[in-house]
Amino acid sequence: MDWKVQLIKHLGEPRIGVYFEKNTELITRIKRIDGARWSQSKRVWHIPDTEENRLRFNIEPLSHSQPSAEGFEHLEKFKQWLSSKRYSPNTIKTYGDALKSFLVFYREKAISEINNNDVIVYNNQYILKNNLSASYQNQIVNSLKLYFKTVQNTEIEVDKIHRPKREKILPNVLSKEEIKMLLNAHSNIKHKTMLSLMYSCGLRRSELLNLKPNDIDSKRNIVIIRLAKGKKDRIVPLSTKILVMLRDYYTAYKPKIWLFEGQAENVKYDERSLSNVLKQALAKTKINKPVSLHWLRHSYATHLLESGTDLRYIQELLGHSSSKTTEIYTHVSTKSLQQIKSPFDDL
Repeated sequence: MDWKVQLIKHLGEPRIGVYFEKNTELITRIKRIDGARWSQSKRVWHIPDTEENRLRFNIEPLSHSQPSAEGFEHLEKFKQWLSSKRYSPNTIKTYGDALKSFLVFYREKAISEINNNDVIVYNNQYILKNNLSASYQNQIVNSLKLYFKTVQNTEIEVDKIHRPKREKILPNVLSKEEIKMLLNAHSNIKHKTMLSLMYSCGLRRSELLNLKPNDIDSKRNIVIIRLAKGKKDRIVPLSTKILVMLRDYYTAYKPKIWLFEGQAENVKYDERSLSNVLKQALAKTKINKPVSLHWLRHSYATHLLESGTDLRYIQELLGHSSSKTTEIYTHVSTKSLQQIKSPFDDL
């Protein structure tokens, strides 16, 4: 039986992706491996990246996937520097993992001897050879640019580290009818409220889970999103329908610290559990698409644009630093497209 294995990242976690043609026997064998999961978005079975699993699939041992002693020391100093600059824990992990990958590749070379050509070699012999995405390559570039700014006595010219050509991928959007089906799928008021609030305010997953009861200002009909991406606060309008739903939810659950708490009191609702809430809603609908939580935010922005909301306001509501980020929604809005008559109609 043929399969292909590849080291991947899933939800920021190192995993081993196992690719094969649909086969009942192989699926049964994969399921027996502790921690095995199916990724709907990546369309792959994946298992924990451990020594045992690497041995199972003849992958280079983890012991060979560590930087040199010098590299490890630099990696730790880089993380401390990021922390002192108040980068978020997620960003520190992302940049740290990216730099680690680069330093592992050059574990036999002194850091002071690494030059710009080495970055090109790494891109070709590691990133492209392993079919890693342009977005992952961009993370590497971001990490290297920051890292080498903090390193003295190096041959690297930071400004000459080139970024990969950006992929022009359109955001995934659901129709209003599909959104309605999805949000009405749950009878559980907590699950329904979480998904509804995400869509109605265009929230990122972390923004929803970091909300506290006092962030809902019912008198001004706004939601205050504190220290979101880029360490910025912003406010978004609160739908009166959502306010009614929130009051019913609050009466039923009485959250104390976090607006949405897990089963344990005063503990923030888990990110993976929230993803499962969406999966359960999808299973109850006829929507046969690999929908993720971020689709709700994309749909919110696109529906605002289609209803005539100015792009500048949408930029503020989403918390985008650059208008170019928001402009991508003009490419998925169908309002103008629907007014164009196909020449086929005149045949």
